[in-house]
Amino acid sequence: MIQTVLGLVSKDQLGFCHSHEHLFLADGQPAKVNPVLRLDEYNLSISELKLFKSVGGQALIDAQPLGCGRMEKFLAAASKDCGVNIVASTGFHKMAFYDKSHWIHSFTEDQLSRIFIRELTEGMFVNTDHSPPSETVSFKAGNIKVAYDTERQFDHEKKWFVAAAHACIETGFPIMCHVESTKQGMDIAEFFIKQGVPPHCLIICHMDRTLDELNLHRELAEMGIYLEYDTIGRFKYHSDEEEAELIVMMEESGLSCQILIGLDTTRARMKNYGGHLGLDYIQESFIPLLKKYGLNNEVIHQITVVNPAEAFSKK
Repeated sequence: MIQTVLGLVSKDQLGFCHSHEHLFLADGQPAKVNPVLRLDEYNLSISELKLFKSVGGQALIDAQPLGCGRMEKFLAAASKDCGVNIVASTGFHKMAFYDKSHWIHSFTEDQLSRIFIRELTEGMFVNTDHSPPSETVSFKAGNIKVAYDTERQFDHEKKWFVAAAHACIETGFPIMCHVESTKQGMDIAEFFIKQGVPPHCLIICHMDRTLDELNLHRELAEMGIYLEYDTIGRFKYHSDEEEAELIVMMEESGLSCQILIGLDTTRARMKNYGGHLGLDYIQESFIPLLKKYGLNNEVIHQITVVNPAEAFSKK
């Protein structure tokens, strides 16, 4: 089963899924770091979600964890209003998205673990951007987000990462790992496996940003780890043609069963916020490109429907 904000759904109910999005983001510390990290207008995000649904979209993973702009009530309302499955995330993001006085810096490993587990089993905390977790809603998270963006964040205690590992092992929900490089992807995978996290519970995000060390892509996928390619339509990194070539290479290596895709949306990439892509981009532009590169409907269905249902299911 997959845990959405409106409850559990079976694998065959999840449907066509974007495996990494940001549907809502409150104005706060992330927007101070980058103004495009603000998606707080309900009607605009709803219009974008309806656009996604109009081209066959049925589910998305919202990758914003607590304490840095997650909008829990909006996620549940949007899912109900649009009839789209939405999976919310607990966990933590890059430390730049929390000011120096934020509670996440001072909480212990055990406190963090208990918070993550409660969000997965009882209900998410609200109003945690400026105050420690206290008030809850009934909507539950179904994914554990972690972020490894600098060597400094991956500190000697690694308390945030250990807390996420404990939450995964106790609840069976997957861990989604933000990384900044292919090497970091391997580092974080090895760390979690040493903690006892099964490889099939790991999803490594942004593995397509640099398109280097492709041998590590194969190695991680062969371990049973899911690789998330979510730099589609982000041309400052590379072209969509290069992205397609990467996916074809993985398919030819017999590893398409470990691939997930998404847009990792921001204000700059949502049409209804004035952006240049829109949540219909994968269906309308990228999938036709994949077909031009020789991928058939069966492989595309595997990547967009079957794999997300497996990756985000409770183990």
